[in-house]
Amino acid sequence: MKSVELKIEGMSCGHCVMSVTKELGKLQNVEIHDVTIGSARVTYDESKVTHNDLLRAVDEAGYKVVS
Repeated sequence: MKSVELKIEGMSCGHCVMSVTKELGKLQNVEIHDVTIGSARVTYDESKVTHNDLLRAVDEAGYKVVS
């Protein structure tokens, strides 16, 4: 299992947090620890989920992960 903190651009309210949480929650083998305005902390099984899967989920919520 790998833990990562994603820095997310464009989030500004509780609705943003809910949207990102919902999309990340759709991914199996991902444990969401915390989603706040501007970031998300998750742990995921690298053998079943890729970092790009996480990026796509955030993108589906309408936001962008920044490095």
